[in-house]
Amino acid sequence: MVTVAFIIAFFFAMNIGGSGAAATMGAAYGSGTLSNKRIALFICAVAIFLGSLSGGEVVKTIGSGIVPTSILKTDVVVIVLAAATISLFAANVLGIPLSTSEITVGAVVGAGIAYQSLYVGKLLWIVSFWLITPLAAFSLAFFISKWLKGKTLKQNKWIGFLLIIAGFFEAFSAGMNNVANAVGPLVGAGLLSVKYGIIFGGLFVALGAVLLGSRVLETNGKKITTFSQLEGCIISGIGATLVIVSSLFGLPVPLTQITTSAIIGIGTTKNGFSIWQKQIVIQVLKVWVVSPIFALAVSYSLIKLLLHSDIYTAIAIVSVCFATLGTISLKKTITEERRSFHEHGGGI
Repeated sequence: MVTVAFIIAFFFAMNIGGSGAAATMGAAYGSGTLSNKRIALFICAVAIFLGSLSGGEVVKTIGSGIVPTSILKTDVVVIVLAAATISLFAANVLGIPLSTSEITVGAVVGAGIAYQSLYVGKLLWIVSFWLITPLAAFSLAFFISKWLKGKTLKQNKWIGFLLIIAGFFEAFSAGMNNVANAVGPLVGAGLLSVKYGIIFGGLFVALGAVLLGSRVLETNGKKITTFSQLEGCIISGIGATLVIVSSLFGLPVPLTQITTSAIIGIGTTKNGFSIWQKQIVIQVLKVWVVSPIFALAVSYSLIKLLLHSDIYTAIAIVSVCFATLGTISLKKTITEERRSFHEHGGGI
């Protein structure tokens, strides 16, 4: 079981790199500063590993700040990591930038509920920052870009250089905050020290960014809205600042939500609130809402089924989860078919 726990944790770490971490270079890639996708992902990977070396406080929060460490036995850790990995892998297949912090905390909370032991005050504090930081990112990006709108600014080579630096620090913040999501449960169970957790976790998250981050980089960089190099600096600068500050206080925050919210803030300034009607934005928002609940339910159900032999509760909860995901998928398919119908000259 210990071996299985490590395998799942490191596979989860690679998916973290492919989802949240890769999105950090979306601004540099989307603006055309780094047109080569592989170079963008490599820079991201280096920054992630360096950032992970400073992520000890968030590791402690995931490992012991949400549920008592007495709950995190090896078999429970395997289930928690499996629930989080299933949720994240599904999002990577869809190419959706998903918050690994949300699904990891959701999976840990599912274990806490199953054993009726949860630090509710700490959980509410964490969840409040899930709302505050994306809202802050959207507001800052919206008002800064609105202030710059109409001003004549020279777009020289230094702007491009600053954008790459800003993206680097945003990826650094990803390593600082998100590596804990993979190794925190291992540390909480006493299977790994904080020191070695951040080193090995950082290596696998960096590897995942290079191998699995292509689709999410494309989504964050080019499918939501277009932006200039200066706007890219705003997006990455806001994301890096908010996440690094949160990490210093040991708070696991939704890095991808923060980055995507800043991008939407820029898009709202340029195109108005019509950007909120874009299918990709709607889809991202739906996944953000469903993902922590889905991870919680999967974690809780697996514990009930495998450790408590409560098959009926497990079946009921999993059925509701898959019905919810199926509804979202069906609505997405219908919307895409309608768009295709209109693009080919159809009418109602």
